[in-house]
Amino acid sequence: MFTGIITDVGEVLAVTPQGAGCRLEIACSYPADGIAIGASIAHAGACLTVIEKKTLADGRTWYAVDASVETLDRTTMGGWKPGTRVNLERSLALGDEMGGHLVTGHVDGVATIVSRDDEDGCARFTIEAPKGFARFVAAKGSIALDGTSLTVNSVDGARFTILLIPHTLAVTSWGGRHAGDRLNFEVDLMARYIARLNEAAAG
Repeated sequence: MFTGIITDVGEVLAVTPQGAGCRLEIACSYPADGIAIGASIAHAGACLTVIEKKTLADGRTWYAVDASVETLDRTTMGGWKPGTRVNLERSLALGDEMGGHLVTGHVDGVATIVSRDDEDGCARFTIEAPKGFARFVAAKGSIALDGTSLTVNSVDGARFTILLIPHTLAVTSWGGRHAGDRLNFEVDLMARYIARLNEAAAG
């Protein structure tokens, strides 16, 4: 489990096809001795397992993860290439501060940025939800986009808005986001279960 609070921005160093999936090599600032083989790290909201690691000459940590065809189909990962910046979050440990909301690291689909409006150092984004998922988005509710826990400001059909403060823009990949960019989208757990209960009651 994760909280949607980004703790580092990694860089994709290499993407190697493996059958229908691929192996990703990532550089980050997490200390190598603090990452266990088999550890879970959320990559732009998608939970992947560390299978190799080492310290690079520049002091950064290098590690490798494998992505399945299911992951590539459901996320933006299929379009990643060397140089892509990726929001990272280590898995939640018991006793950690719960700063965002509960995020599973299981991406539901891909959303699209419709527009970006900068105002007083902040940025207001209009986002279009993936087909079939707009019903899970509610004003003042939580949503995970590229692994970031965010509050929905307003909703209009399949589109909704979010407002990012300067700090978030500076410490995540959001600062470089523009209209047309695609985002990994994960529904809030509470919204998911409420919808399922309503479906069961109606059926």
